[in-house]
Amino acid sequence: MKILKWLLVGILIFGLVGVRILEAQIFYDPFQAFFHLANKHAPFPDFNWTPLILNYLFRFGMNLLLSAGVVYLIFKNKKWTIQAVVLMLIVFAITFPLYLYCIHTKFEIGYLFSFYMRRFVIQPLILLLIIPLFYYRQHVEKI
Repeated sequence: MKILKWLLVGILIFGLVGVRILEAQIFYDPFQAFFHLANKHAPFPDFNWTPLILNYLFRFGMNLLLSAGVVYLIFKNKKWTIQAVVLMLIVFAITFPLYLYCIHTKFEIGYLFSFYMRRFVIQPLILLLIIPLFYYRQHVEKI
C-alpha cells in the first residue's frame, strides 16, 4: 500500500511539473517571455486583462488541486489537507492582487519584486513550505 501511495504522490508531482513544462502551450501569459529575457529594460508586452486573469486563476486552480492531492496522500489527514488549501488560498489572495498591481504599474514597483510575485502566483511554492511544516507537526504530535 505504501508503494501505491508514493506512486500516486509521484504522479501528482509529475502533474505539477507537467503544468510547468507545458505552460507556454496551455496558458496565456505574455509575461513569460518578458521575464525569460531577464532584462528589466525589455519592452513591456501588450496583453489583454481578462484572458490573463482567467489563465492565472485556471493555473492556480490546477496547481491547488494537484498540491492538495499531494498533501492528502502524504499525510492521510483531511483536516490538514483543508488547512493546506486554506494556506495556499491565503498566499494567493495576497500575492495575486500585488502581482496585478505590478502589471498595472508596468513593474515600476520593481522588476525583481514583480518577478517573485509572479512566481508565487504561477507556481505552487507554498507546497515546499507546507510539507515540511506538516511533517514537523506530525512528529510533534507523536511525542
